[in-house]
Amino acid sequence: MGWVIDTCLLIDILENDPKFGVASAQLIDSKRGSGLLICPVTYIELSPAFAGNSTLQDEFLEGIGVNWLESWTWQDTREAHQNWNFYVSRRRQNRITRRPIADVMIGSFAMRFQGLLTRNTADFHSSIPSLRLAHP
Repeated sequence: MGWVIDTCLLIDILENDPKFGVASAQLIDSKRGSGLLICPVTYIELSPAFAGNSTLQDEFLEGIGVNWLESWTWQDTREAHQNWNFYVSRRRQNRITRRPIADVMIGSFAMRFQGLLTRNTADFHSSIPSLRLAHP
C-alpha cells in the first residue's frame, strides 16, 4: 500500500540538513518495505530544489526508491474537499494556525495509503485528525 512522504523530509535529505537530514533518511528507510510514494503536489513543491529540472528530480526520487507517478484520484479530491472545509471551519474559530492548501492536499492524498511521513505532525493532525502520521 505504501507510505506517502511529505516534501520537507525529501528536502532534508537533498540538502543534507544538519538537524533533520539523518533522522528523515532513517524514517524513510524504516518504511521502505511497505513502499514509498509522493503526492503529485509534493512533486510540484520539489521543483525549485532542482531548479525546475524534472530529470534531476526523477533521478533523485528513483535513487531513494520513491514512486512519483501515483495519480491524484476523484477519491483524493473528495477527501481534500472535506478536509479543507474542516480546516477552514476550525481556522475561522481561531482554533488552528494558517496552513497552505498544499498540506491539506498532501494529507488527503495520504489518506488513501498507510499514512504520511512528516516532521510536521502537529500541523497535519490539527487539520486532518484521522490521518496516520509517522515522524523522525
